[in-house]
This record gives sequence, C-alpha cells and structure tokens, in this order.
Amino acid sequence: MSADWDNAIARARAYSPFLTLGLDRQPELEALLAAGRRDEALAWARSAGAHEENPGIALRRERWGLATALAIGDLAGAFSLTEVMETLSSFADRALDVAIDAAIRERAPDADPEGFFAIGLGKHGARELNYSSDIDPILLYDPQALPRRERDEPGEAAQRVARRLVEMLSHLTADGYVFRVDLRLRPASEVSPLAISVGAALTHYESSALAWERAAFIRSRAAAGDVPRGEEFLGAIRPFVWRKSLDFGAIAEIGRLIGRIRSHYGGPVVPGPGYDLKRGRGGIREIEFFAQTHQLIHGGRRPSLRVRGTRAALDALADEGIIAAEDAQVLGDSYDRLRVVEHRLQMVSDHQVHNLPKDSAALDGVARLDGLPDGAALLAELTVITDAVGQRFDSLLEQTGQTAGGAAGSALPESGNLADRLGALGFAKPDDVAARVASWSDGRVRALRSEAARAAFAAIEPTLLAALAAAPDPDGALLRWETFLVKLPTGVNLFRLLEARPGLFAQLLGILTMSPPLAEALVRRPDLLDALIDTTALDLPGSVEELAARMARCEEGDDYQAILDRVRRVVGEVRFALGVQLIEAANDPLAIAEALARTAEAALQVCANATCEEFAANHGHVPGSELLVMGLGRFGGGALTHASDLDIVYLFTDGAGGESDGRRPLGASLYFNRLAQRVSAALSVPTAEGALYEVDTRLRPQGAQGPLAVSLESFARYQREDAWTWEHMALARARPLYGSEAGKTALSDVIRRVLGAPRDPVKLKQDVLKMRDEMAAHKQPKGVLDAKLARGGLVDVEFMIHYLQLRDHVGFSPDVFGARDALIDAGLLPMALRDAHILMTRLLISSRLLAPDAAMPPPAAALALARNCGCADSTALLQQFAAARRCVAAAWQETFGQVLEIDDE
Repeated sequence: MSADWDNAIARARAYSPFLTLGLDRQPELEALLAAGRRDEALAWARSAGAHEENPGIALRRERWGLATALAIGDLAGAFSLTEVMETLSSFADRALDVAIDAAIRERAPDADPEGFFAIGLGKHGARELNYSSDIDPILLYDPQALPRRERDEPGEAAQRVARRLVEMLSHLTADGYVFRVDLRLRPASEVSPLAISVGAALTHYESSALAWERAAFIRSRAAAGDVPRGEEFLGAIRPFVWRKSLDFGAIAEIGRLIGRIRSHYGGPVVPGPGYDLKRGRGGIREIEFFAQTHQLIHGGRRPSLRVRGTRAALDALADEGIIAAEDAQVLGDSYDRLRVVEHRLQMVSDHQVHNLPKDSAALDGVARLDGLPDGAALLAELTVITDAVGQRFDSLLEQTGQTAGGAAGSALPESGNLADRLGALGFAKPDDVAARVASWSDGRVRALRSEAARAAFAAIEPTLLAALAAAPDPDGALLRWETFLVKLPTGVNLFRLLEARPGLFAQLLGILTMSPPLAEALVRRPDLLDALIDTTALDLPGSVEELAARMARCEEGDDYQAILDRVRRVVGEVRFALGVQLIEAANDPLAIAEALARTAEAALQVCANATCEEFAANHGHVPGSELLVMGLGRFGGGALTHASDLDIVYLFTDGAGGESDGRRPLGASLYFNRLAQRVSAALSVPTAEGALYEVDTRLRPQGAQGPLAVSLESFARYQREDAWTWEHMALARARPLYGSEAGKTALSDVIRRVLGAPRDPVKLKQDVLKMRDEMAAHKQPKGVLDAKLARGGLVDVEFMIHYLQLRDHVGFSPDVFGARDALIDAGLLPMALRDAHILMTRLLISSRLLAPDAAMPPPAAALALARNCGCADSTALLQQFAAARRCVAAAWQETFGQVLEIDDE
C-alpha cells in the first residue's frame, strides 16, 4: 500500500495539537512531507539544529524535526513501527553522546571525553523507544579514565557530568525538551549518586542486585559515551544476567513481580475509556514480561535467546521450541499493534501517556488519528488483542507458581506436634521420623545451615513430608531424600524451586525413590533439575545435527575447554531428562535408547571437531589424510543404555603426505595416534562440569596391544588376514561415525567387503559356540533381571544374529533389530524371536536405571520397570521374561543343534 501523505497531514492537523504546532513551526519540513520525500524530510530533521552552537538547543531543534517527520511518515504508512522505534532510539543514543561530550568538555575542554558511559535499559536498550518516551540509562564512570580538573575528585567530577547531562536533555525551554531522563534504575537509586563507578556497580550486581535488575539487563546496551568501556562492563556482568544454573529464587521473585502487575493495576480490566495499554490485562507489559521471563529461565544455557527486542525474543523462543510458534506470532503481532496505538496516544500532545482517553470525543480523535472510523472500532480491535495476550500471560502466571491451589491441598498442616502430624500422614514410626526431620536443621546438614536456607525449606517442608508419606515406600523415600539432602552443597535454590513448582515434587520423588543412578547424578549436579523446567523435558531430543548444534553453541571468547564443558553440560541434561522419561514411562525405552545414541554421536562430533582444530593449531594437518571414528557394539547399532560405554575404533585415511604441515610437524602415524588420544580424553576426562563417557577402544586391531589409530589400509588388511571370528562378529555392528562423507564411504566399503567374504561354516560354528561357552563361564548373570547375560538372553540373540549374518551373508546392518528382521524374513530365525528380543531389550534399557544390580527393585520401581516392558506388574514381567528366554533357547537349538539350558525359576 502506497503512502498517503496528504491524508496523514490532514489527520495530524485535525486530531494532534502537538503535530499541528510542529508543522506550523517547520514549514519547509511540511512541504517535504506533503511531497512524499520521506528520506529528504528525515535528513532535514536531523540537520535542523546543525547551525546551533549550543548543543542543548541543537538537540531540541533536531528532536522537533524528527518527532514531526516520523509521526507524519508513520501516519502515512511510509515508516514501519520498527523504523520509528529504531530512529528514536538512535537519536537517544546521539543525544546522550552529545550531552556526555559537552558536559565533560565544560570542565576539561582539551581532554578526550572518555571514561564515562551510559547503559541503555528497557525500550531504549532494546531500540524500541516510545514516541514520547523517557529514557532510563545507568550512568557509569571509570575513576582512572574520566577527564577532570586537577582539583576535582573523580566521583565529584562524575556527578557534575551526570547533573549537566540531565539538565541539558530534560530541561523544558522554548524549544521543548530532548528526553526526560529517569535514573531510578541505577544500583541502590535511593541512596546512590547519579553516576556510579564501574567498581561499585560490579560489586552491586555480583552481590546484592535484585531479580528485577536481572530482567532489566536483558535489554541492556552500551548506548553512548565511552562505548567500548560500556561493552566491557556488560561483558563483566553477563554471568549475573545469564546464569547457566537457574536461580529459582529469582524466578519465584519474577513470578511474584508479574503477578503484582495485575494485582496493583486498578484501571479497567478490558479495553474501554481509561484502559492502560501498558499495564492493563493483555497489555504491552504483559507481552514484554512473557518474553523476558522465559529469557531469564532459559537464556543462561541458550545464547540464542539473548536478544534485546521483544519481537526478536519471542521469535527466538519459538525457534528453540520453548513457546509455540503460534504464541510467538500472536504475541508479536499484538505487541506491534499495541505499540502503534500507544504512539497515536502520545502524538496527540507529546505526553508519555498509555491510557485511552476517558472522554468519548477524545477517544474518537485517537482512533481517527490512527485511521479508524471511531473509538468503538478501536476498542473492538483492542478487546480481541488483549484477550489473546491475557490468556497467554495467564499460562505464564501458572508456570511461575502465581496461581492458587497447586500442591496446597496435600500440604501438611503447620499447627500441632510434628510427630502427631506425621502419624496423621501415615508414617509408620512418626516419632522416629520427627527426630530425623528435626536433625536436618541442627547444623550438620550443610544445605540447611543458613537462615535463608532454613526459611526456604520451612516453606516447602509441609508439602514435601506429605508427598514422602504418599510415596509407595514412605520409609525408602524418606531415606533417599535425606541422602540427597545431606550431599546437597546448597539448598536455597532447590527449596525455592519446589515452592514455585509444586508439580516437580512427584518427579523429584520418582527420581530419588526409583532410580539410584539418576539420584546419584542429581546429588552430584543438583542443577540437572533445571532441565525439568523446560516445557520439552519429556520430549525426545532431536537429530544428531540438532544436538550437535546445541552442544557447539558457544559464546564469544569461549576456548577449547569451554566447548568440552558445554558438551558435558548438555549431555548431562539430555541424559538426565531421558532418564526421567524412562522412569515415568513417557516414551518407549527403545526410542530412549536411540536418543541416547544420538546424544553420544553428537558429543563425539563436537568433541572431535574441537580437538582436531585445537591439535591442528600446533601440528597442522597431514595432507590428504583425515581421522575416522568407527562405532561398534551398541554405539555402532545406534541404541545405548544409560550405563553404556562407547566402543570406538580410530582410523585414518592414507594420504600423500608423510608428515603434518604445522609448526610442530609429526609423522602421519604418530599424528593420528596422538590426535586419537586427545579425542578419547575429550570424551572421557572429567572437567569442571563432570564426566562424560567411558570410552572403550579394545576392539581395535590387536586389541590393547595394538596402536590406538591405524590406517584404513592396515585395518582392511588386518581384518582380511589376521582378525578372529569374534572380531568379524563385532564388525557386523560397526558404523562410521566421524569423518568426511568420502572417508566414511571408504570405511563402509571395507566393512562390507570383510563381512561378505566366504567362510567355512563348520569352523564358524565351532568358533561361535566356543566363544559363547567361554563368555558364559567368565560372565555370570548379576540377578534375576539380567536380560543381557542370562542364558537365553540378549547375548545369545546377538550371537545367533551375527553367526547367521556371517554364514549366510544376510541382514548386514549395524542396527541389530534391522538385522534380526531381515533374518526372520529370510526364514533363518523364527518370527516369535522378534517379540522376545524387544521385551528383553526394553528390560535391559529400563533396568540400567530402575534395577542397576539386576535384582528386583522396590515395589514402585518394579512397577515402573514392568510397565516399560508392557507388563501389568512385576510378576507378569518375570513370567514374560522367562517365556522370552525359552523362545531364544528354542531358536538356539534350531540354529546350532545345541540344547540351551535355561534356569527360569
């Protein structure tokens, strides 16, 4: 739609006294606007004060010009909302810059104006300034760099600059004002000077800043003055704003803050005369807080969310899957429209107003200035918008614990004797439990030594004890909680989390009572609970590429160690979330096993890429050669458990160069062996973020006696000439995992040729049976639920599959399920084996968390284990497990002609 300049000027003169005055005072500008020469009009406005020596007057003249040109261009449809906001924000930057420069030079005329800067916050920081907005900078200075007279103290000089700056921009003269400057967002504004030293500000944000200050800094920007020092300051406080581990106390405070937005607003609830576009239900502030709260929660671990603009934040949240794309679109479009209407209100008289007029004629005037027929049409449109926004803000209130109800109905009454109350809840020995609960606060539990921790715990203790009493095994639940509590380094954040998110009690208790491995992981890293805050916590992770992108997402200045730390952090979060999914039966164990393998493959890719780059910085590259990594066993088959090692073999392609081309050259074999050592270390050595994986390289040629990395040609020759039968069985589950596509194709060709070679079926059968007998003699089943090592279990299934693959050259696939189905289709295995194999695989995957010792776990865990295997209870699970083993034994006898003894009692 083309711009309608004449109509825009007519509406401005009819409904805006401020714009009428602006047009009357600037006839040259009106002529340019009437002619539709928008760029020339903007240029005229920017130069309106160019000939004024007084910077205050010059800025006021420029402001008049910009206010008029932008408003008319906006009304004409020639300027987008983004252009208007960014132009106003850029002018605010320039005005602050001019004022800082002038204020410093008044006292030190020959000095370079440095050491003093303004941090833009709020809409100014986000480059989303209102048409008639205040600006809310924080003024900071470096005492060592700020120019001043010799007799001036740095602090005194800084205050003079600040006072002069505010006067120059805010004082109302015949030419109006430039910007009203509000400095109340500075640290401790009620007692602090107008300008704060950098050191004092850093101390404040590192030690005593409040939650709302974190939210304010989401949109912070070094706006004016000594911008490089401003950016350095923002870099220094980045950990304060974007915390890798969630501060649940801060989140609870933000929740209370957004709850107060409505409770403290006394105006009309729905659009009507006097409705506040900014503070009303479904208004501008609710959209901003919706975006900022999600940014605070997730931005510490997802740098892509660290954007300033509200619309950009909503889009980033949708891209990360944190909010629905539809919500981002609705809220973003609503935000834009509400801001446009807000600008119309402010154009009338250049007042920073957000309320719709109470007078119907004035409301009609605002609507007609906007191009609508009357106020009723405006209210109808706003009603639809604010209702859609309000509903989504309601959901945010629920997520931050600001709704009534929750777990309160099950909470323990606070009055009465503790033992009596515990008895009423159902504890069998309430006196003993009461003594244990009391002992938690006697100073021996580290997490409860501070007053703040005890106060936070007191708030959740009634609900916690009620939930423990309701667990299937109350005494076991209490013991596991106590063990967790004793090992917890600090408790305030966790206790506040449980207060703010009562729904997490059930998940936490499930972890503590049913899965020792997950409980141990949580004791080591309590921040793993952060992952459960995410709305996608019970969804399977994405592809290898998506996971790798998440692991490789680094911040500016991150080094090799930071990359390894991030990989460990992401893998820990994903594995923990998958563990919770497993114990809650949120997804099929088979799908969880595949997700664990994708996670490990992504970690391998990121660690190997980073290590190769780091290694090449010193040693260069071997021309024409590259590192290849092959996965075997469950890793090669693409289905891991929570207890799986990574079985890998390192290879390198043969190139033309004999040694690397770096400043510290190495021969090809030494180069790749050292590089392989580094990759293994990157995957296995614990860092500050903990351990990652156990790496097993014993399946390489000649096992532990051979070199860690061998050339692809040597590997192929060894497999053809020297490898044992068991090595070819292992190769049946081999899969290239790292390297170029050409390199992985070459490795796949070697694997295919080796597996497809003709074999003596008699010798093959003898070798397979001998190996299985030796394995059975040396590796006994751990317990009644050992689906792997028990005779008739998964090892026997895999031996049959690999034997038939090698004998008949059928079903070569690293995916053992795919190989099994191909052999069934070929008539080499019975159809009944499929269900038996699936049952035992689900049992293996689930038992690694729910029954790690392969013994029948306590009732709650046993029930979860049974349900993961598609059984009604533990009795049915044992019966079906025994039937599956008998099925395998029958297939074994048919395949090998050997009776397999099954102890299925």
